[in-house]
Parts: sequence; structure tokens; C-alpha cells
Amino acid sequence: MSGTSMTTRAWFLMLPLLVVMVAVIGWPLVDTVGLSFTDAKLVGTGGNFVGIDNYAKMLANSNFQRTLITTAWFAIVSVAAEMVLGVLAALLLNQEFKGRGVLRALMILPWALPTVVNATLWRLIYNPEYGALNAALTQLGLIDAYRSWLGEPGTALTALIVADCWKNFPLVALIALAALQAVPRDITAASLVDGAGPFKRFRFVILPYLVGPLMVALVLRTIEAFKVFDIIWVMTRGGPANSTRTLSILVYQEAFSFQRAGSGASLALIVTLLVTVLAAAYAALVRKTAGSAT
Repeated sequence: MSGTSMTTRAWFLMLPLLVVMVAVIGWPLVDTVGLSFTDAKLVGTGGNFVGIDNYAKMLANSNFQRTLITTAWFAIVSVAAEMVLGVLAALLLNQEFKGRGVLRALMILPWALPTVVNATLWRLIYNPEYGALNAALTQLGLIDAYRSWLGEPGTALTALIVADCWKNFPLVALIALAALQAVPRDITAASLVDGAGPFKRFRFVILPYLVGPLMVALVLRTIEAFKVFDIIWVMTRGGPANSTRTLSILVYQEAFSFQRAGSGASLALIVTLLVTVLAAAYAALVRKTAGSAT
């Protein structure tokens, strides 16, 4: 069978999937683009054509700029912490010790929990009246009185980052642990014979095997953290004083709370463009890393 006929058959087999994708993704995206150039409300008429006014106003809006900074800070800090904690957990679970299988199974639990359940759990931990965190810190003498961790602008975002890290670092740990299984034991044994210490073994023997998988984890987690919505919405709804409001929450408020469908659509497309650029940059970095590894 010729290459041309194989290609034609492949496209024919993919046709049902392409039709579904166009219907589910393509048409709503085109409709959102058209809506973003109008002043349409969520309920009522289709709105008037306003050109790029929605985009210009949104980019110049101080609320958008502050929310972008908050989102970037949340993504950078949470992903960095998850990468470090994930690698450390993987290195620990790669060692031989009694009960390792049970500990590996328990580590998956936070990641396996639905995000809403995870968020509700951490809301109870942070509760200003009977939360476990306040009780523990008070008994240890680290604080004098119970605090509202989610009710203070200075601590709310940090509290959310901790909750997000607890939820998602097991994913990084699982990816890193799988990569550690591929490290040849004879190379590790040779480095021990040569007198390499723990840090040198990690830097020159283990890390080269981790770079590729960790780049994949970095891409996945950064994109997810940048468009985070559910855990923040359940725990703080973007408060207090909008100190934990992210771009996804701003899109929701603009389109549904304020019922400005046109400007909400433009903001959604701005967020989509930012995520697309971020994904493309990371994809290029992954290809570069894979090329240098080979």
C-alpha cells in the first residue's frame, strides 16, 4: 500500500474525531472570538460591535494587572515548591525500607482526592475557630491566639499555595520516581566506589535521568497552576479584598457575576493566549532538553 493511500486512510479514520472536536471546541471558540468584539450582556440582546475596545480596556485595567501578578506568583511559588517536594519524596521512596509500598500508596492519596474535597479539607484545617493548624501552633507556643488564615490578605495566598502543593506534589513525585527506576544501578554503584558523595551522585548520576520527565511535570503543573480556579474558588472565592483572585476567577466574575459577556469573552481569550504562549515556550524547552540529552 502506497504512502498516499495510507495517509488518506488515516485521515478518514480520524474524521469522526475531527468532527467532534470542531463541534465541541472549534465552534464555541469561534463564537467566543466574535462575542469578544461586542458589548453583549449575558442576558439580553447580542450587543453592538465595539472592535478591540474590550481588549484595550481589559489590558489597561488595574484589576487585570493585579490579578495577573497574583496568578503568576501563585503559579511560580506553588510549582517550584511542588517540584522540590516531589523530587525529595521520590528520592526517599526510591530507597529500600520496610513499609515503602504502603508509603507509596499513601502518597498518591492527596493527588487522587477530588479538588473540591481537598479544598474543603484545608478550609477546615485553616478554620479560625476550631482549625487544626491554629490548635497545633497555639499548643506549640508559636502563636498567642487563633488566626483567620484565609481571612487575612497577608496570609490567604500563602495558605492556598500550601493546599495546592499538598494536592499536586505527589504527581511530580510519581513522575520522578518512575524516572529513578530507569537509573542503572551499576552506574550508581560505580559512583559509590569512586567516592562520590550524595550531592555529587545526585548532580552527575541521577539528575540527567530526571531532567526530561521533570520538564514534562513542569509543563503540566505550570499550565494547570496558571489557570487554577476550583481550589481557590472553594476556599476563598478570590478574597479577602481580591488578594487571592486569579485570572480564571476574574473571567468567571466578569462574565457571570457582572454579566458582561463581551468583556468576559475577551478576557477568556487573553488568558487562553497567555496559556498557549506558555505551553509553546515550554514545549520548545522540552524539545531542546530532549535534543541535548540525545
